[in-house]
Amino acid sequence: MKSPTANPLIELRSVVKVYDSLAGSVTALNGIDLNIFQGEFLVVTGKSGSGKTTLVNMLTGLDRSTSGEIWVNGEPLHKFGPEKAAKLRGRTMGVVFQSFELLPTLTVLQNVMLPMDFAWRYSRSEQSKRALSLLEEVDIADRAKKLPTALSGGQQQRLAIARAMANDPAILVADEPTGSLDSATAKAVVDIFEGLVQQGRTVFMVTHDKDIAKRGSRTITLSDGEIIQTKENIHA
Repeated sequence: MKSPTANPLIELRSVVKVYDSLAGSVTALNGIDLNIFQGEFLVVTGKSGSGKTTLVNMLTGLDRSTSGEIWVNGEPLHKFGPEKAAKLRGRTMGVVFQSFELLPTLTVLQNVMLPMDFAWRYSRSEQSKRALSLLEEVDIADRAKKLPTALSGGQQQRLAIARAMANDPAILVADEPTGSLDSATAKAVVDIFEGLVQQGRTVFMVTHDKDIAKRGSRTITLSDGEIIQTKENIHA
């Protein structure tokens, strides 16, 4: 349990997201209030169409809310344009997508180095050393010189996690990271997330899988764009 007096790392206040469609307006998020604390493994679950991915897009700045406030590490993300939001995301977050989003023409090592290159965080030699260290952490360092297409689905997801960690983010955001993996591989991927939390990082993960949802320190359930349940998970 996090102390109620602790400052949240991410804070959402009355966040609403409305999309316009040919059939009319669709409310994807309807007044979300949520605090995410440092060192927390927060899992979001809910049926398809409940607003899970929209919530990910809001708190990462990949999309803008219709109304409400989103604070990330004390900064008003809801006031930022795309470029400023991207810079904040690059400094504070690593994002892991279900479809991996790897660059097929770059090697495994180069895929991990790329975010460092964009952020100007490390020298070229430091980038290579750090990328290799991250690949060792997710147990695919022996694949460093291969292209992503030579990797299995589980290995590609491990690569996506290593890339998300490239700039040493405080927050890791994962949208259905185990959705296309078998149960054994999915468990191994969640083990990696748990290890990152033990290092003091914050993990925000979306999943359909109820068993995986129980692995988090806290689970929130979305339905029709609203939080309908919050549950603290007690682990032995």
